[in-house]
Amino acid sequence: MRLITRLCVAALLGPPLAACTGPTVITTDDTVTAPPASPSAPETTRPSNVHLANAFTYAIPGAADGTTVYAFTTPSGRWQCQITPRTQASCGKAGTTATAIGITGAPDEVPAADGETATPTALLVDRTGAPQFAALPASTIDDPPVLPFNRILAVAGFRCNVQEASGVSCLSELSGKGFTFSADGFTTAYTDVPADAP
Repeated sequence: MRLITRLCVAALLGPPLAACTGPTVITTDDTVTAPPASPSAPETTRPSNVHLANAFTYAIPGAADGTTVYAFTTPSGRWQCQITPRTQASCGKAGTTATAIGITGAPDEVPAADGETATPTALLVDRTGAPQFAALPASTIDDPPVLPFNRILAVAGFRCNVQEASGVSCLSELSGKGFTFSADGFTTAYTDVPADAP
């Protein structure tokens, strides 16, 4: 080891040489395990645009404080949904009276705007929050047009559809959160219209 030290000192005093520089190599019998790979992000599928409806058909100018909203009734005439641009998509029983939502599994009470509790009249999803049951006032929209089965109303950051097999489904395109429901039950997930649907 002394010899190497003297050679390095000599190299420093003499003309520049690169003999004493370089990486240190250590050889051992130790094994090194690589850290586990981070889990990959879950695969998501973008909602389909194959079956889009013409949003202008469902536009109701000035319905909500002068704002245009988009509303439809389901083919059965039982449900009515409304998209308030960049705010929320909500669905409840059709008609202009606020009645209990009538979905199996829905809560009996939800917080009301006045801080009390009330019977839920709608299922909604806003831009960033989770789907929830809410006590909304009666709709001022009387008899909006029917959204046919397997057609998607996509407008202002929300999309909704109606399917015979699954019911009504709405989604916030910003958060990816949504709901699907029928009178028989609900889930907090959006159900897209299959690309091969009629």
